Amino acid sequence: MRYVNGMRGSAMAVVVASAALAVAGCQPGAGGAGTGAGGVTPSGAVSSTASSSAPGTPKPGSSASGSTTPSAPGSSSPAASAPPSSAPASGGSAATCSAGSLKATARQAAVRPAGTGTGAAVVEFTNVSGRTCVLDGHPTVAGAGNGSPEMNVPLTVKPTGAAAPVKVAPGGKAWVKLTFVQVQGEADGYCVSGSAPVLYPTMVVRLPGSGAHQVALDDGQFAECDDTVTVTAVSAVMPS
Repeated sequence: MRYVNGMRGSAMAVVVASAALAVAGCQPGAGGAGTGAGGVTPSGAVSSTASSSAPGTPKPGSSASGSTTPSAPGSSSPAASAPPSSAPASGGSAATCSAGSLKATARQAAVRPAGTGTGAAVVEFTNVSGRTCVLDGHPTVAGAGNGSPEMNVPLTVKPTGAAAPVKVAPGGKAWVKLTFVQVQGEADGYCVSGSAPVLYPTMVVRLPGSGAHQVALDDGQFAECDDTVTVTAVSAVMPS
């Protein structure tokens, strides 16, 4: 029994001595056991002297959770400050549309004189260039025999309406309307004047300063009388 009690007393003495050493090692100034430069913290994490921030203080530019602090008001990212992909057209007078900047198409007009011929056609000009340009004036018109421009038959043009410059933006459109002397009757028809009706596969429409454009109807051919046509000035509004 004495031997057992002696062992227990010795064990308790060792535990007390170990606890005393552990407490002493955690006191400030204890060499190699505290949080000195390059030392190990009680939790086992390596401490660093590179940061001057106090423990628990967020670093500049970051929040306590580690997320980036939002930019100051008025600042912008490179993407936000990039120039827009397109800009309004610059001021000043636009040049007259060249022949190459226009695409012309034609269709039979909804409003036309009664009869069996073409009656009237709307010619549409689309600006296929990358710049705004101007169309102006009344067109001249010629029938293309066999669809060949070299076999043109100039028509007598009767202009109607006042002409005014029309600015056409890239992709924009402008129009003129051609109204013919209508063919009457059935089958081949007849002309009120007594002349024979004429059939043209295409028409050549020339705009002042903007070249000649050969157009075919989207359905059918141009049938007319007396080789006479009434034309409107170029318009920014599509005629009926």
